[in-house]
Amino acid sequence: MPYLYHTDEDRKQMLADLGLSSEDELFESVPEKFRVAGPLAIGDGRTEFDTVRHFRRLAAQNRPASTMTSFLGGGVYDHIIPAVVDHLSGRSEYYTAYTPYQAEVSQGTLQVIFEFQTMISRLTRLPVANASMYDGATALAESALMAVNITKRSELVCMSNVNPRYKSVLSTYARGRGVELTMVPVAEDGAADENALRRCLSNKVAAVLVQTPNYFGVLEAPWEYQQAVHDAGALLVACVDPGSLALFTPPGDYGADIVVGEGQGLGNKMNFGGPMLGFMACQEKYIRNLPGRLVSQTTDIEGKRAYVLTLQTREQHIRRGRATSNICTNQGLLAIRATVYLAALGESGLNEMARLCFAKAHRLSKMIADCPGFSLRFTSPFYHEFVVRCPVKATEVVEKAREANFLAGIPLDKYFGEEARNDLLVAVTEKRSDEELEGFCEMLRSI
Repeated sequence: MPYLYHTDEDRKQMLADLGLSSEDELFESVPEKFRVAGPLAIGDGRTEFDTVRHFRRLAAQNRPASTMTSFLGGGVYDHIIPAVVDHLSGRSEYYTAYTPYQAEVSQGTLQVIFEFQTMISRLTRLPVANASMYDGATALAESALMAVNITKRSELVCMSNVNPRYKSVLSTYARGRGVELTMVPVAEDGAADENALRRCLSNKVAAVLVQTPNYFGVLEAPWEYQQAVHDAGALLVACVDPGSLALFTPPGDYGADIVVGEGQGLGNKMNFGGPMLGFMACQEKYIRNLPGRLVSQTTDIEGKRAYVLTLQTREQHIRRGRATSNICTNQGLLAIRATVYLAALGESGLNEMARLCFAKAHRLSKMIADCPGFSLRFTSPFYHEFVVRCPVKATEVVEKAREANFLAGIPLDKYFGEEARNDLLVAVTEKRSDEELEGFCEMLRSI
């Protein structure tokens, strides 16, 4: 939007219309001690050219992840994004980050979101998917409240190896609703302790929440306890990496009731850690408990195919007390990017991407295990992320790696305390070359 400045005459006219004699009267309700005295200390004005040059100097002090070799993960990944994603998602008929309320002028966006829902449904093998969530963290939290509403129960059981940021959001949601949250401990192999999980089950539990791959990259086995969860009358909620579903059993096939996840890796950039793209799918019988909204296909009065918003059970459309959530947008632009990405890759392309991630991660894990002093923290199967036990503090490895132009990973002591001070979470995507893997290990050997 172009900047249109107000003239002195404009300001006088606006004040006159408001019945005010000065701009100071606009702020009389603010106590004087909270008002800024005098002009802001922002220096003299600059020309356009000098202003641009100043901000370029500031920007040059940054080191964008795109200029470094990234092994960062933990929910945000450096994947290859085909140029077609930027091109198509930037077209005017799609370029929106908000819900297309007026169906008659939003058919392009509505159709793409309908396709997004279809693709998520096919990936998860569940019949219903909604029009996206804020991010993976809030999607998991919304799924938990959805389970509470369905079962009319007041307890949740969550695996301790779920993404710590997701657990934090989940805890906030649960506390606000007066829901008890029980954490299942982690076994020695990095997966959830199945025996401990079974002991947590009761007729008060609304849902069991599991992430696979979990935060350590370890692949969980929900099918081994899904029957016990359902026998207890609880729902099974699976949080998944959508790319991994091109290789591993989709949650709908092992009896998950609700599936959520983060869609950043589907054609969306890392963007300093946000915005993100959450997704959710569920069994058809729970469709009216699904938060957010759905895009559906219908026909218009001329019998032509058309798309509309339907089952909008959120607070903006019905009484707040009856709303399934307070979600106020559907991350439309990011969902569009994910749709273009999935359409461009197709089933075989997505499978190839996942296979490359898997193969390169396992190659690097073996290379790191051969570096003196380094080892793998867990021996369990993993997808493209794993924990490395370092001979020194993980933060020291990260600093050393940054000097060599590598983003080494995430030190785990931030989330798991002093006992994890030497643990580093490393992620590998299809983007990493053999030379980058070898260079990374050469850097590790120098520590």
